Amino acid sequence: MRIACIGAGPAGLYLAILIKLRDPNTEITIFEQNPAGVTHGWGVVFFNDMVEALRKNDPVTADKILDQSFEWVGQILDMEGSPPLRGLGGGFSIGRQQLLDILTARAAALGVKIHFEHKITDASRLPDADVIVAADGASSRLRQLKADRFETQISEGRNRYVWLGTTKIFNNFTFGFAPTKAGWIWFHAYGFSQQMSTLIAECSSDTWTGLGFDRLGRDESLACLECIFEHHLAGHRLISKANADKGLPWLTFRWVKNIKWHADNIVLVGDSAHTTHFSIGSGTQLAIQDAISLATNLQAHTDVQAALKAYETERQHALLQPCKKAHLSAQWFESIPRYIQLDPSHFFTLLLSRRSPIVPLLPPAIYCQLDRITNKTQVLRKLRSLAATLYYERQRT
Repeated sequence: MRIACIGAGPAGLYLAILIKLRDPNTEITIFEQNPAGVTHGWGVVFFNDMVEALRKNDPVTADKILDQSFEWVGQILDMEGSPPLRGLGGGFSIGRQQLLDILTARAAALGVKIHFEHKITDASRLPDADVIVAADGASSRLRQLKADRFETQISEGRNRYVWLGTTKIFNNFTFGFAPTKAGWIWFHAYGFSQQMSTLIAECSSDTWTGLGFDRLGRDESLACLECIFEHHLAGHRLISKANADKGLPWLTFRWVKNIKWHADNIVLVGDSAHTTHFSIGSGTQLAIQDAISLATNLQAHTDVQAALKAYETERQHALLQPCKKAHLSAQWFESIPRYIQLDPSHFFTLLLSRRSPIVPLLPPAIYCQLDRITNKTQVLRKLRSLAATLYYERQRT
């Protein structure tokens, strides 16, 4: 079998590794539009279930990833003007470039051919292969070539956000909130090495405009954010990879959904197939799981179309809950004015519960009272059932 993969992100690289491990005779080639060593973003997050999957499928790669990973413990709400509050939880993070370097080296050692600076712009440039994998991200050019076949649906979130780095090491996953003259602004931050952390700043579009980020250049914007988050950063700097002559690359989140995940011999993986909001930290993990599923089904079925269909069915079902939780989490952060005036302990309760379908249905104060009731199992079960029903009804309409 000949497989061509468009995109050398985590999904494409890990898929190539698994296929070569299972059948060294498979010819697999990766085409990446960027030069080697060039990527976006800072650190990525993953959890214990991904660690188990990595160890099960390729212990060599798992050990190398874990050796370079940063383990963070617990979650913190650091609301300016109030003492920090601590919650449970934990996970791992690693620099995106470090992760790609590990996967690239492993794939190459197994005989995968990787061509950098190779952009697919039209159908005439598609390679001749039995299976073509679209692993080229949320803005996938390959997917766009057959958008009508995939029945792609794209929508945008309301908030603005920007990925930054900082020399402040966050040993816990930290949510920092600060008031400004234009409204509240906050960040999601976590360490990914002993020298660096990822910091994602987020705010409403009105706050973004009110603070002038639609007009400020990169350095002015960084200085403004450093001033706003001075209490949280403790003198550390914020860093952007954007060009100095441009503003910061603020984004609105793009929700990508595809009714079909394969068309002819082209199949979608990772962000080209689906996106989940950064506030649940599952993008890389879900991409790796896509790769595992696709590799498994290609091995299990002699017929390519049967393999692609089985993969599509399996992963679409697996994504139902993560996508639901991602939408609820994003909606919670888009509704900050509904919660921000609460007592910090109540606010933190709701932040940690943001993926529950009950939260948007109940007045915040009532939810917090319910959360403190000892014998609440049956009440919560009924409310969850009602909330799930209402959620899916909204999705249909």
